[in-house]
Amino acid sequence: MQLTSIRQRLRALGALPLHEQRVLRDWVQGRPYDQGRRRPNDFLPLGVRTALPALDAELQAMARLISSHPGEDGSARLLVGLADGQAVESVLLPRDGLCVSSQVGCAVGCQFCMTGREGLIRQVSSGEIIAQVVLARTQRPVKKVVFMGMGEPAHNLDNVLDAIELLGTEGNIGHKNLVFSTVGDPRVFERLAQGVVKPALALSLHTSKPALREQLLPRAPRITPEQLVEAGEQYARLTGYPVQYQWTLLEGINDGEDEIDGIVRLLKGKYAVLNMIPYNTIPDLAFKRPSWESARAIAATLHQRGVLTKLRDSAGQDVDGGCGQLRARAAAPVRRTITIGRADAA
Repeated sequence: MQLTSIRQRLRALGALPLHEQRVLRDWVQGRPYDQGRRRPNDFLPLGVRTALPALDAELQAMARLISSHPGEDGSARLLVGLADGQAVESVLLPRDGLCVSSQVGCAVGCQFCMTGREGLIRQVSSGEIIAQVVLARTQRPVKKVVFMGMGEPAHNLDNVLDAIELLGTEGNIGHKNLVFSTVGDPRVFERLAQGVVKPALALSLHTSKPALREQLLPRAPRITPEQLVEAGEQYARLTGYPVQYQWTLLEGINDGEDEIDGIVRLLKGKYAVLNMIPYNTIPDLAFKRPSWESARAIAATLHQRGVLTKLRDSAGQDVDGGCGQLRARAAAPVRRTITIGRADAA
């Protein structure tokens, strides 16, 4: 169910824009209709009031909790069932954050990602994106939403931007607390800049070497790390939010001195923060997770050389729940082995 179809149904029932706004606001914020200054019986048209129970049932059915996997870090990975029997993952993050999925599967095929192993199955509708937020709010408060779950948001751009607009206007979430993550589709930089709600931007960098990036992200747009950072810098200056550059740290692949030099070359002096995340181990893949001590030393070196770096751990380490792993265990994916050239080969 798309947000546009929900709006059309409400209008067909006699809703004016302010009535439509009220129904959507109550839904996305997870609050009863009888709260607030205007009671439904005194405010909503009769046709809307009569249809609300059936509409609510449909909205609730868009996302149901299959299982929850709490982590020691305060996170909880949620396996979320959709109305057609497919499943996606959402992650409750510490400090009232939520990571949502924008696709069932993913077409980018990042070689270190479980989600990318099954390819793209289908898009997640704008309504299903909001439904993930509504479901999460039944578990705990949500004050930040990041589009970093299953899928490439740029490949489902209209639905993601519709969801972001509703979250930023009626969802009680600050615009800088909506984070759009992408491998760098050029369409993103134009469309985000035109939106009523301009989210913060997270760009998947992972290496400073063009050839290695093509290996690690085989179906990402063919733009170089330099071009990616240049486009990110323009958006950061437009919005006033620093760009978050994502770097999955792979032992022996992108953790060498040459990559440290490359990061400094790309990001020093930029309006940016580097999120460095040690790889979340996936069975049957050749990649290795570096030690925490090694990762901490790299982050410290980058700090010393003028790059703001935050060393993070992927939520769900202790429950073996890296992005795509819960769905993969439920769906029993095809197993395969991938070989990637080492850093000195790029």
